Amino acid sequence: MFELLLPAGNLKKLKTALYFGADAVYVGGKSFSLRAFADNFTAQELEEGIAYAHSLGKKVYVTANIFAKNSDLEEAGEYFKLLQDIGADAVLISDVGMLALCREKAPALNVHLSTQANTTNLMAVKFWRSMGVSRVVLARELSLDEIREIHSAVPDMELEAFVHGAMCVSYSGRCLLSSYFSERSSNRGECIQPCRWEYRLTEKRKDVSVDVEQDERGTYFMNSCDLRLLNRLPELMAAGICSFKVEGRMKSEFYVATVATAYRRAMDEIAKLGYLKNADSYNAMLENISHRPYTEAYLDGENTHTVSLNTECLKEKFKYVATVIGVKCQGGEYSVDVEMRNRFRTGDEITALSPYDVNNMSFRMGEIVHAEDGFVTDDAKLVQHIYSFSCPLPLHAGDILLIKQDAM
Repeated sequence: MFELLLPAGNLKKLKTALYFGADAVYVGGKSFSLRAFADNFTAQELEEGIAYAHSLGKKVYVTANIFAKNSDLEEAGEYFKLLQDIGADAVLISDVGMLALCREKAPALNVHLSTQANTTNLMAVKFWRSMGVSRVVLARELSLDEIREIHSAVPDMELEAFVHGAMCVSYSGRCLLSSYFSERSSNRGECIQPCRWEYRLTEKRKDVSVDVEQDERGTYFMNSCDLRLLNRLPELMAAGICSFKVEGRMKSEFYVATVATAYRRAMDEIAKLGYLKNADSYNAMLENISHRPYTEAYLDGENTHTVSLNTECLKEKFKYVATVIGVKCQGGEYSVDVEMRNRFRTGDEITALSPYDVNNMSFRMGEIVHAEDGFVTDDAKLVQHIYSFSCPLPLHAGDILLIKQDAM
């Protein structure tokens, strides 16, 4: 069975990812995670999120993938025991010392090896298996042929691979730029992404400065494109990948829902037909979110075209305006309650993002009622307030409502 693994930067995103088709999510606690600037989970939220996922028959993996210092170890040991006690399905670790500590303090807790550990060959996978690791998240730099070789050599090891999202210019994230410029360590979750900056190389000779520019847009020579491997899912499945991972614990609920929808439908289609029939449709969904130009990176081997020379992302084609929280049906007409996220008005064309057949269907917004006081309005402008309206579509609680950006 193949797993779709989505990021969840907080409890809302966890529920969104699972609703839109993720089989599992990976999350970070307040400590030991490589996304220190994400909202992340308190111990209570971790317990709640794990219980919620398990109620749906789904899984939660918790990241503890920093490179630890001596001062981290005592707290980390207690953290591993907590994760074991609250039923985390696995912990993601990079550091061999943290792995040894986890095995000592929480022997029943499954360990997945983070991509940060730079696993690029079959002997390394065999070593991690001998250390008690049950799954290895392979380095993004591997080709399809190299993945096949690893799976053939170690068929009993679960292999996970990133298939979508932002990439680091450094080798599987092992970077010192952030530490150099800001004293914030990327290897301890505090990366400021200096690889996205514009750089200018200057050589001084006899008081003359010579600027070396890549082109008229500047020297964005370290700014990586975004990964997209949806078209290659059948090959990755055949090569031995069991879990397909999406990057983005700091991304929006709209991003999580959109990517989950596209990859869920693609994976279900492959399971049903044995091949990917509607890739163009699913890839079109992935154009709706903010992203850099897409690349398939190193799946076919060396690739010198993975740099995005423009620092700006392509903008979202839709604005996320509301989340459906309740639906009632009377006489074929649906009454919908939503939590507002961005402004919408009477007359707007609203598009649904949903794991159900209503996905990508649209309707024209009619009369809007402010639920708290019952007042009728034509302008839903109060953030996170509850609004109600009639709708011809059979929406479901959890669906996301969108407006095209060019229509606003």
